[in-house]
Amino acid sequence: MALKMIRINELNMPLGYTEEMLRNKAAKEINVKPGSISGLKTIKRSVDARKKNDVRFSVSVELSVPGEDAILKKFPQNKVSKAVHEPYIITHAGDRAHRPVVVGFGPAGMFAALILAQSGLKPVVIERGGDCDKRAEAVKIFREKRIFSEISNIQFGEGGAGTFSDGKLTTGIRDRRIRHIFEELVRFGAPDDILRNAKPHIGTDILREVVKNLRREIISLGADVIFEAKMTGIIRKNGAVSGIVYEKDGKETELTTDSVILAIGHSARDSFGYLHSSGIEMTKKIFAMGVRIEHLQSDVNRSLYGSFAGHPALPPAEYKYAVHLPNGRSLYTFCMCPGGYVVAAASEKGTAVTNGMSLFARDAVNANSALLVNVEPSDLPDDSPLSGIELQRKIERAAFIAGGSYYSLPVTLAGDFLKSRLPTGIGKVVPSIEPGYRFSMLDEIFPAFITDTLRTGLPLLAKKADFFAEPEAVITAPETRSSSPVRITRGDDLCSVSLKGLYPCGEGAGYAGGIVSAAVDGMKCAERVIES
Repeated sequence: MALKMIRINELNMPLGYTEEMLRNKAAKEINVKPGSISGLKTIKRSVDARKKNDVRFSVSVELSVPGEDAILKKFPQNKVSKAVHEPYIITHAGDRAHRPVVVGFGPAGMFAALILAQSGLKPVVIERGGDCDKRAEAVKIFREKRIFSEISNIQFGEGGAGTFSDGKLTTGIRDRRIRHIFEELVRFGAPDDILRNAKPHIGTDILREVVKNLRREIISLGADVIFEAKMTGIIRKNGAVSGIVYEKDGKETELTTDSVILAIGHSARDSFGYLHSSGIEMTKKIFAMGVRIEHLQSDVNRSLYGSFAGHPALPPAEYKYAVHLPNGRSLYTFCMCPGGYVVAAASEKGTAVTNGMSLFARDAVNANSALLVNVEPSDLPDDSPLSGIELQRKIERAAFIAGGSYYSLPVTLAGDFLKSRLPTGIGKVVPSIEPGYRFSMLDEIFPAFITDTLRTGLPLLAKKADFFAEPEAVITAPETRSSSPVRITRGDDLCSVSLKGLYPCGEGAGYAGGIVSAAVDGMKCAERVIES
């Protein structure tokens, strides 16, 4: 008879622990002999740096042991519990008159298309940008020669904006689909430690190969993926989708379909404009804007790990902080990239946008993170659902001019910014920015509520982590694309309330906030298409 698996949570282990030490610790935790344990595996591991003089790992394990029912009765469930793995089952769809269409091939669109293809529905995917290889070449040309492509860039193309970030898989949501997403990513080439690490990441370099392998799987199942093809219209009949129109190489093509998963991402501004003008209901939503801040990774390590900084078992330190200000606003870190780079990430000509990225090794000199301020609907100039987009554009155009109108990014130093003056030179933190930077006054770029919040919040962040007090930390503007400023309204059936058969999906539609939550939403929409 097969033994059941039990889970032991949060075993406290030294940094240099061995498998034997972990087995002995697990045995002691449940009062059994180490030799009685079989099938021990780590299912979650995180760094516990609460005590700087004793940084350790917190490790959760699953194992098989005789008498598991008696053991489970002895301990509180939050410490020892039955290991439960709910498999994700893909339903095979019946015959359909028309193939579903997925618009956008970021995390939401990729996993929507994958589930549809695995169900037998053979979707058609329309992606406005290029495939990973063409996209990487376009980004390289932009960084080296400042020749900008509106077709393929850090926002548009295979894999979405996440392909040129850090490949972070942390998420605040809980969903049974997440484990399946991670297992699929590993199957397509991601490192298998994403199944165990509490803060999993893939890295931009590896993620590109994962994305390509995922696309090959989708195509092998009978789907079509059409790159450099932008949706320009939705065809309707009797209040429902009956097709779409897309443009490729200057030619428009119609596709007949009754199901469109709209996974267009947070930067498809022309698509938002078309949808709004054609009567698709959407609303303003809270979003965030701010800057990127760079510190030396060694300073971050020393601050968070103390004397253990540099230990070979420890990953580069990462952080997440928020401060709440007397004026009711908050300043918070977002998308922190250990050992990473700050990149120019525009998707429109004549604009400047910044983002952060890391490779899998996370071994660059600097750490960077967004510092964001929430933008409330009341901060916007009018009631149009697109007013958040217009504010983003206004800031990005001002940043382009401040950067010299040549795609350099506006930069200041933290100490100079706090004193409202231009820097005279770079200090200990050398900007990692490509294609270049220019010293600028952020007050000429942002509305006052953002610069005021940054100036008030930075000293408060320094009370939480001393590296925020570094006057030579590099601040780069503007971080405007952390989330979508609109939400395309949908009902309980996940369809647009304005058009049956249209499924607004993922981060761009306002229903996700990162790679994992977007992929989950893509799966949910695919499930609804299969059920329909």
